[in-house]
Parts: sequence; C-alpha cells; structure tokens
Amino acid sequence: MISEEELKNTNDSELIMLYRENDEDAKNLLFYKYKYIIDILINKYMRFLTNLNIDHQELISECNVGFSDGLKCFDESKDASLVTFVTLCIERRLKGIIRKYNRDKYKTLQEAYSLDFIYDDNNSKLMDSISDNFSNDPLKNMAEEEKYQELIKSLKISLTKREYEVFSLMANGFNYIEIADILKLTPKQVDNTRERVKLKVKKILKKEDD
Repeated sequence: MISEEELKNTNDSELIMLYRENDEDAKNLLFYKYKYIIDILINKYMRFLTNLNIDHQELISECNVGFSDGLKCFDESKDASLVTFVTLCIERRLKGIIRKYNRDKYKTLQEAYSLDFIYDDNNSKLMDSISDNFSNDPLKNMAEEEKYQELIKSLKISLTKREYEVFSLMANGFNYIEIADILKLTPKQVDNTRERVKLKVKKILKKEDD
C-alpha cells in the first residue's frame, strides 16, 4: 500500500519521464495517484453505460487506455494540468465506447460540448456568440472554427491556470462536485472560480462586439 506521504513527495514530471521509459513502478504510482478520476468519470456516465449494457471489464480497459494516452501525450508546456488532461483523455475514451455501442444515442455527447458553456445569468452559451445556425456543429464550419479558435485563444490569455482548468472541465459537462473532486477543491471554490470565468468571458465578448 502506498502511503499518503509517498504520494505527496512524488514528482509527476519525473514519474512521467520514467513511465515513458517503461518503468512499471512509475506507471503504478501514477495510476494509484490518479485512479480516482476513473471512478468519477464512470459515475458521470453510468446512466449511458448501464442502458447500453457495456461490460464492466471492457469499460475499465478503455479507461486505462485513456489514462495511458494522457500520460504519453501530456505536455507540461501547454495550459492544462496533468489531472485535467488525463481526465479529458479518459473521457474521450468513454465517449468513444458509447459511440461504438450506440451511435444514435451518442448525439447527447457531441464533441463540440464545450460550446454549451453558459457564461451569463441569461443562460447565454458560447455557441450563441459564434453561430446563428444551431442545427449544425460549429466546429465543422471553417469560418466559425476560426471564431471559436480566437475565442479560446483569448480565454487562455485572460484566464488563470486554475480558471482555465475549471472552464475546461465545466465546458465538458462536469458539475461542481465532480470538478471539486477532480481538482481537489471545495464546491465553493469551484463556484467562485466559475463566477470569475463568467465575468472574463463577458468582457471578452463585449470587447469583440465593440
């Protein structure tokens, strides 16, 4: 059993480097440290997974592949932290297996989920500021894709690392409790961060309209 002290003293950068050199101890330590993410994600999608009768072992296998993908592809120079990046990688695998089992029901889990982020008290979404054609995926239209990328670029500049983490997770459908669990925050901290994000998004969109 790995102690809490050992986990606190581990350096993720060194462990990832060792993992990429096929060090099994590093892999096991990273998995033990972040395995709680898999539990959160399985609970998040349990309704879909139960309805589709997906084998539990296959599900765990897909989560493990997503976890490995996250460790292999993580780039410390980018904006996302390891925990956020790994979470999104595992979630991508879960979406993939749901899509595999039932493509029609998968419509509720579109890849452009992030555009559903509500940024004001009028329930306005990021999608509203980019496209007038809500029947199509905005990311599949080149002109709208450019607007989307500019908006995300502005957000990355304006938001702090923690704010962008909360935005990324919330924009991908995670609720307050799930985000608090993933980032080791309190729900109140998540709520306060979200409010700051909403204010910054409104300022960015107002500036673009001026």
